[in-house]
Amino acid sequence: MTVSTTVNRVLLALAGLVLFVLGGSVLAVGLGAPAPSWWLHDGRHDVLLDDSERTRWRDQGWWWPVVIAGLAVVVLLCLWWLVSVLRRRRVSEVVVDTGDGEVAALRGRALERALAEDANRQDGVAEARVLLTGRRDAPRTRVLLLLEPHVDPGTALDTFTAGPLTHARTATTLPALPSEVRLRAVRHRPERVT
Repeated sequence: MTVSTTVNRVLLALAGLVLFVLGGSVLAVGLGAPAPSWWLHDGRHDVLLDDSERTRWRDQGWWWPVVIAGLAVVVLLCLWWLVSVLRRRRVSEVVVDTGDGEVAALRGRALERALAEDANRQDGVAEARVLLTGRRDAPRTRVLLLLEPHVDPGTALDTFTAGPLTHARTATTLPALPSEVRLRAVRHRPERVT
């Protein structure tokens, strides 16, 4: 498990715990349970903010800019966290069995680059793009092969599966390397003949 995954899980667990405790306390007090000692209010009929609490800082010039800046920072941190979680589609490393009971970590981008270079050497492939997804102990590949117009797609797929994909699976000692392969024909711009 990577550091970012651990941090993400710890932050989610803490946020969930805080929301669970606060929500459960509000529900319990609202249903008539005695308020805990740390509770901000006296009982179930007490409001969250009374008139004096709501208007206490209204005349202070610094109050609203500080509130808005604090909320903006919270929103930006939440957006940053969301983007970082959604962007983690790519596997950063793959676990490789070294054969002596130990494991080694292979960089995911190195495997992507090696697989793409191997596919680019294939006859009729104009360009290959590879993305490694999944988990580090069970990676998957998403491959886009841009084929020259004269190439049969079935033959190109068979050659890719038997060649570059098998080489990658064998080199990483993975029992399986599931792949989603998309085939597209290269579009050449027409040239004027004079």
